[in-house]
Amino acid sequence: MTDKTTTNAEQAALPALEQNMERIQDLTQRLMTVMSSKRSVPQDLQGPSPDLYAKAGAAYWQDMMQNPSKLIEQQVGYWGATLQHFVDAQQALAQGNLSAPQDPTPTDKRFKNPLWQTHPYFNYLKQQYMLNAQAVDRALGGIEGLEPADKRRLEYFSHQIVDMLSPSNFLATNPDALTKAVETEGESLVKGLENMIADLEANDGELVVSLADKDAFTVGENLATTPGEVVFRNHMFELIQYAPSTEKVHATPLIIFPPWINKFYILDLKAQNSLIKWLVDQGYTLFVVSWVNADATYRDIGMSDYVEDGYLTAISTVKEICDVKKVNAVGYCIAGTTLSLTLSVMKQRGLDDVNSATFFTTLTDFSDRGEVGVFLEEDFVDGIEAEVTRDGYLDSFYMSRTFSYLRSNDLIYQPAIRSYMMGEAPPAFDLLYWNGDGTNLPAKMAVEYLRGLCQDDRFASGDGFDVAGCLAQIGDVEVPLCAIACETDHIAAWKSSYRGVQKMGSKDKTFILSGSGHIAGIVNPPAKNKYGHWTNDDLSLSPEDWQASAQAHEGSWWPMWDKWLSSKSGKMVPARAPGSKTFPPISPAPGTYVLPA
Repeated sequence: MTDKTTTNAEQAALPALEQNMERIQDLTQRLMTVMSSKRSVPQDLQGPSPDLYAKAGAAYWQDMMQNPSKLIEQQVGYWGATLQHFVDAQQALAQGNLSAPQDPTPTDKRFKNPLWQTHPYFNYLKQQYMLNAQAVDRALGGIEGLEPADKRRLEYFSHQIVDMLSPSNFLATNPDALTKAVETEGESLVKGLENMIADLEANDGELVVSLADKDAFTVGENLATTPGEVVFRNHMFELIQYAPSTEKVHATPLIIFPPWINKFYILDLKAQNSLIKWLVDQGYTLFVVSWVNADATYRDIGMSDYVEDGYLTAISTVKEICDVKKVNAVGYCIAGTTLSLTLSVMKQRGLDDVNSATFFTTLTDFSDRGEVGVFLEEDFVDGIEAEVTRDGYLDSFYMSRTFSYLRSNDLIYQPAIRSYMMGEAPPAFDLLYWNGDGTNLPAKMAVEYLRGLCQDDRFASGDGFDVAGCLAQIGDVEVPLCAIACETDHIAAWKSSYRGVQKMGSKDKTFILSGSGHIAGIVNPPAKNKYGHWTNDDLSLSPEDWQASAQAHEGSWWPMWDKWLSSKSGKMVPARAPGSKTFPPISPAPGTYVLPA
């Protein structure tokens, strides 16, 4: 009876397997087609220069020649641990015990399936991988004679290789994927192949994992829906003025400059987590800049254009619309850096148009560039300069890939496992949808920013950064300021942000350290009561001492900032409708520049 039942089940499964095989043949043809037209990525942007590994190898062997006992100790330790691991597994199997041996390795979310702990095969692979990773860490830690920057880069890129080689990233050694493949008679693998080919086709043959369901969101329909009007447009930006939701508003308007590396609607995803809506509801006349998405025609647009035709133009327009002498300004990430440059230019020109400045996750002092610094050395920047010189702009593909590799397990490998090995559709997640909606950077601006600010640190540590006919210097930032940095920010390290604030010339400084990272630490609405924050009035301290003696606060920093900002925003006046006689509404928010090209 058992044999007959098994035979019937196998026969019933045959049509499904045959169909899947036919689909695989069709998908294979699509795969060959897309790979034949794969985009050419310059070698300089594929990884660090071979010189880095040559220097590391030379330093390693020189150290070993001078201190051979170190090599012996490392190798004997690794061999001993590997041999003991093998013996333990063999003994368990010899005794007929099909369970895993004792597992002293640390908890890791990549191995959360119980089979990694209980199944002897998967547990053996996991433990050996952990031993290998530990051996790499020890070898890297023992290398002497390298410059600190080279050692940081070597450690970073070596860890990238170690993470890539995790057994969870391969079908034959991933219990989740294997189990689902059996349960679905191969359907999950076919769907995974479909997902992979769709991603390749969408990215000119480059494998960029879709993080979110692209059909689940439409900007202006279920994202970026706070009511408002575009009241000004030029070749650099659209200026959005949001409709008031209160009868009275603060007299001094507020203008937000978001980064042009991404689109502004990260601040207006949904009503529940929209900073834009929240600010309007607090009684601010709010303007937001929506930057143009550069193409090859923007080749010669530089930092001076962003200051002159972006910041200064936006500020003067807001002043005229609201009939005020001053505005409050916010800059986020690179837009905060450029707001600082603009404030220096304004001081040198005798302009007093900004009453206060707020900086979100902003770097102005690039003496320590943090984790992202591994991509800011000569080899990568030379590659970027060659690329933009040829094309006229830096494709959003490169920025997106760089930021993803700062969190590769979360933004590359785990999504790839779910999509390609499990055959799951990407989630309908608004923040990840925005993350995939990248923008291009003008060629001249990209090189000026990377060379003059990131590499040479001219604004904070040099003779000044040449912009808009001035040598902008950090000490010229003298307006009252509030800076918000994020504790686990991979892009704008909070300690570097803090050091920049210390160098600014203002006598009225507030620094807030938020929990979480570059996005979640900023987009942190009070209603969710997540991610606390820290404050400390003594900005003369080192970052470490500042943090050690800072006062902890629960929940979002938004209400604290609102209290600070309202004190800089004047009396309450009747609410203002968007636009004016001089600047009538052009089109509804979120405008046209934010939409796909």
